Amino acid sequence: MKEYIRKPLFNVLQKGLKGEPRLVQVIVGPRQVGKTTLALQLYDRWKGPKLYKSADLPNIPTINWVITQWEEARALCQKGKGDTLLVLDEIQKIPRWSEVVKKMFDEDKRLRKPMRVVLLGSSSLLMQRGLVESLAGRFEIHRHNHWSFFECKEYFNLKLEEYLYFGGYPGAIPLRKDEPRWGKYIRDSLIETVLSKDVILMSPITKPALLRQVFGLCLAHPAEILSYQKMIGQLQDAGNTTTIASYLRLLSNAFLLTPLEKYSGSKIRQRGSMPKILVLDNALISATIGQGFKATLKDKIFWGRMVENAVGAKLYPILKELGGELFYWRYRNDEVDYVAQIGQRLIAIEVKSGSHPKSISSLKVFARRYKKTEKIVIFQPEINGTPEQVKKDKEEKNIKRLSLQDFFSNPSKSLGM
Repeated sequence: MKEYIRKPLFNVLQKGLKGEPRLVQVIVGPRQVGKTTLALQLYDRWKGPKLYKSADLPNIPTINWVITQWEEARALCQKGKGDTLLVLDEIQKIPRWSEVVKKMFDEDKRLRKPMRVVLLGSSSLLMQRGLVESLAGRFEIHRHNHWSFFECKEYFNLKLEEYLYFGGYPGAIPLRKDEPRWGKYIRDSLIETVLSKDVILMSPITKPALLRQVFGLCLAHPAEILSYQKMIGQLQDAGNTTTIASYLRLLSNAFLLTPLEKYSGSKIRQRGSMPKILVLDNALISATIGQGFKATLKDKIFWGRMVENAVGAKLYPILKELGGELFYWRYRNDEVDYVAQIGQRLIAIEVKSGSHPKSISSLKVFARRYKKTEKIVIFQPEINGTPEQVKKDKEEKNIKRLSLQDFFSNPSKSLGM
């Protein structure tokens, strides 16, 4: 197939490798979204000396492996002209990797070595731990997330409903015409690999079977608010709420899902809230529920959850990149699907899909409680109630309406971010 370059990500990384300061460029993100592919695309176009190595080896390398690769790249500095590019992939697998990277980086700076360094990793927890512990002030992070609808439409000619079901893993999308094969690929090559390599082997898990149960329960309840007590009631050998909460954090650091907290305007109250489960790509849900594409489309209630989850999964990385946060809100019988907070800006977002669209009255209740709230409704027009209902909603003042197509075509722009 024709090469596809994720141009916005490529351009930002390329810019980071030019000029001053000479910071370490760090790429993090889920497995199988093309982090290595993009790094190699830049590597292939690099005009000067270069070296690419991966630590994804049968036996976990030691810090001596990092030193060896770095010294080899330094030797290239003497032979060639221009900056030397060193790309180290899956570096989070190496114990104490950040300590030796700091040592080598500081030596290069002191000796004025013309080195440019790119580090890649698929474990957010281990990458962030190393960056914070040893590399403060020496790096820039590039977050490469699941493919957007625009990218999938442009490269794979995916329709929106297909994207909402099959998700944004580019390696799996070509298999979508053979759904059993596609599902097996997602379960074996993505879910199992992440759980076995990035979570269980890399973190102290006292109950690995329970971790898998927690993940399976979350996949069955996308975009739903689940109390920890309810989770414990549906799990075998569940332990306590602290254990469940810690496993949810691990799954979040592995880019599989994240628990959203309730918005209250108070950090103390938010931390104690029941989480709303947000799966970070719908492919993980579809591959495990076993219904199939057409059957899921007909299941209006579950499809509504899938749509709501997909909207949240796009909002979450955008807000994280901008330094914002994503919440949900509930008070008695009123509930707002998502609350986005960026500095002083507050946006209440309602997702309407399915044959029985939800009332937007909760948006008004939220806005009365929290002044200067922006209100947005994201809707699916072809199945979203009667024309009279749509017309009535349009007449509501100060409520911005976006179709699903408009939102997913450019989530950041459609929300004014």
